[in-house]
Amino acid sequence: MPVLRPALVSVLDLLRCPTCRAPLRPGGGALHCPAGHTFDVARHGYVSLLTGSRATSGDDAAMVRARDRFLSTGAYGPVRRAVARLAAGAVTGRGTVVDVGCGTGYYLAGALDRLPGARGVGLDTSVRALRAAGRAHERAAAVAWDVFRPFPLADGAADVVLNVFAPRNAPEFHRVLRPAGRLIVVRPTARHLAELRGPIPSMVTVDPAKEERLRRALGPFFDAAATERVEYPLRLTGRQALDLVGMTPSARHVADLGDGLLPPHRVTVSVLATSYRPRTG
Repeated sequence: MPVLRPALVSVLDLLRCPTCRAPLRPGGGALHCPAGHTFDVARHGYVSLLTGSRATSGDDAAMVRARDRFLSTGAYGPVRRAVARLAAGAVTGRGTVVDVGCGTGYYLAGALDRLPGARGVGLDTSVRALRAAGRAHERAAAVAWDVFRPFPLADGAADVVLNVFAPRNAPEFHRVLRPAGRLIVVRPTARHLAELRGPIPSMVTVDPAKEERLRRALGPFFDAAATERVEYPLRLTGRQALDLVGMTPSARHVADLGDGLLPPHRVTVSVLATSYRPRTG
């Protein structure tokens, strides 16, 4: 029988049954609501609250392995530090950080390292990624969930919501944030990894209208408070270049290249990290 990790126990007051919205309680290696809905805790430490149809997306095992290898090099360390810095500016005392589309928990763990009194919850659809997220930090709980559905979280549960290279659900971001909370969104600019588009012509590119679409999606719910551009050159080995592509939506094209066919590369990492304040009323 799985034993609930302390991190999961510490956030039970935030979790809600996705079927009836009632609070959840532990028992017998699972979480239960008063109406009898039951959700098993995996031996890897995460809990799946998914019900009904399957999630709409999720990283597969190969993508997760590529992500683990690449992020372990520290190549995205400046991005992680920017996320943590913005989170630290929004949390005082024992705050709560929710990472929507948390992947392996890399950015959530970075924020919690910067916030020694905070607890964290990571939501993602990928079981493979959640196995890593459940171990990413001693104060981070991992929950299987489809971010396009209403989150299984109480109203006003979070001081900070992270959304790093992940799908967005603006109404739910707003609902689960406290009025003084912050939403932190990280997304690529048109310069991000542009040097890889020659060797991989079919690599997914950044939509020129991305910023306008983001403004329209978040505008009814949030006002931008501060934006940081994180941009720097990065020298990659051929293996690192493959892993970088393999952990993105362009992963399906890596198989066409074969292992080791990408030469060493110098690429540009270029992202925007914006802190948003919730609109009231």
